[in-house]
Amino acid sequence: MKKKKAMAVLLTAATAVTLLAGCGDASSAPTASSTADTAATDTASADGDVIEDWVKNVGLTASSTNEAAPDWSHYDELVSEIYTDTDLADREAKLHEAEDMLMATGAVLPIYYYNDLYLEHTEWSGDYATVFGTKYFMYAKKDGKNADVMRINLASEPDHLDPALNSTVDGACLASNSFVGLYTNDKDGNIVPALADGDPEVSEDGTEYTVHMKKDLKWSDGSDLNANDIVYSWKRAADPATASDYSYLFTVFDGYGDGTNPDLSVDAPDDYTVHFKLTAPCPYIMSLLAFPVFMPVKQSEVEAADPDGTNPGAWAMEAGFVTDGAYTLTSWNHNESMVYKKNPYFYDADNVSVDELDFMLSAEDTSIYSAFTSGDLDYADTVPNDEVANLKNTPEFHVIDNLGTYYVCFNVNSDMFSGKTVDQAAAMRRAIGLLIDRQYIVDTVGQTDQKVATSFIPAGMSDGHGGEFKTNDDAYTFPVDDGYYQDISVNADDQQQAIALLEYAGYKFDDSGMLSSDTPLKINYLTNEGTAHEAIAQLIQQDLAQVGIDMEISVEDWQTFLNDRKNGNFDVAREGWLADYDDPINMIEMFQSSSGNNDAQLGK
Repeated sequence: MKKKKAMAVLLTAATAVTLLAGCGDASSAPTASSTADTAATDTASADGDVIEDWVKNVGLTASSTNEAAPDWSHYDELVSEIYTDTDLADREAKLHEAEDMLMATGAVLPIYYYNDLYLEHTEWSGDYATVFGTKYFMYAKKDGKNADVMRINLASEPDHLDPALNSTVDGACLASNSFVGLYTNDKDGNIVPALADGDPEVSEDGTEYTVHMKKDLKWSDGSDLNANDIVYSWKRAADPATASDYSYLFTVFDGYGDGTNPDLSVDAPDDYTVHFKLTAPCPYIMSLLAFPVFMPVKQSEVEAADPDGTNPGAWAMEAGFVTDGAYTLTSWNHNESMVYKKNPYFYDADNVSVDELDFMLSAEDTSIYSAFTSGDLDYADTVPNDEVANLKNTPEFHVIDNLGTYYVCFNVNSDMFSGKTVDQAAAMRRAIGLLIDRQYIVDTVGQTDQKVATSFIPAGMSDGHGGEFKTNDDAYTFPVDDGYYQDISVNADDQQQAIALLEYAGYKFDDSGMLSSDTPLKINYLTNEGTAHEAIAQLIQQDLAQVGIDMEISVEDWQTFLNDRKNGNFDVAREGWLADYDDPINMIEMFQSSSGNNDAQLGK
């Protein structure tokens, strides 16, 4: 892929604020509408020049169904090529091209790279978390000894406990403590055998895998668990009828095709052997095999609860369902509490050191903190924003690294873009991004030294062939510094550039730099409950008000929030994505047109 240094110099020279550096041939970029031409002409000459350069280099074309939304077919094709590309250097170049396309839309505005804070009383040890945010409690000890009960808060009411249907971090934590796949994550972040009996056998070309399983494996009801359960569960998760948000993870499997009628190349030569074939070598396949969607579920239980196939997750909506992990859910008082008890049939039950996990279901971090300080909780996965500064240096306060990005997401099909061209809509989103002071958000809300995000793919992520993706090299150079946004605070130049972009989109401003009442801009920002999320929303609201943008904030409970984002019932929403495995494709594939995690509604 061609270098981007020349573009970076151009954009940095223009009021020291980066604009989008999209991919595509500038000569074939669409021309702006007459309204946009007029708006661009009305801006100051320097800003006008930058706007023209921006339009040419973004290179967006409109969707055939929505003039304001970008056509997304090339992105989908590019992701398909990445899945089958055996040249890993070329694969990395395509991943950069895909991120360029994503950032060019302005639909994804990165705020900061995640880390994870939690509270845990000092007598506890042995539990651990991965950089992907998954927490494991089965090996926890109290004062160095086995314990009867550990009391925990992760989040509020889960949307799904079926590992094929869950799409949340807290749901993945619950799944990983009650289900297990062929492989799992250890405390050092390594992928290690679980149901598997050792490492897989791999063909010379890296596309065929044979996994031998442990003998005498059992479900939590004492019935036999074998390779046929793995085959059933993977095919079920890939089946469109199951409606798994993560079905696209099976794209790397031979037989998945376009996902409309998959016939995965996975079989069980005998009860203790799983054999599967990939379309091309996959650098992250072992991480997939440890991910919840690849965990087995018991066929008879699933089908008994859903005989007509209309409610795939019905079998795991109440306590008592069959699992194969360290714990089983024995009591569920919805929206209040859950009790998980040790599964005696778990393959590693002898080493499980906590007999019972009691979960408090709540998103009210003030109430959670009160329960922790009173001794009613041993572990709390959230901290009230106004308590962070006081707790940072206490032994009960912990911060761990994560691989993920907290970001703002725009629904490209929102009515707020009605009547705009695809370039004008992207200009609006980019302008809003320039107005947000991300460093101030980190300093006043995050408070745990999060790094301001300059791109969607987080710092530290592998490039898939031994290096780090977010590193400038001879093959690729990021438009500005190490991303698409400069790591600077909002200043007058940022605001002037944002105003120029909004003028390009048809908005008028008075001499004081405020939106004219002739062209008001009103948006609704959606977030879930939580003092930090709500505080970030309020700071964004204040930033946008500096130029007269009227932003309302809507706060929803967790389940409603997830469903509204998924269904596109929002203008702008807070989002966060913790990587499921260490490869950039995980951050890219979620925005395919067919992905259940494509909240931006790109291509939809």
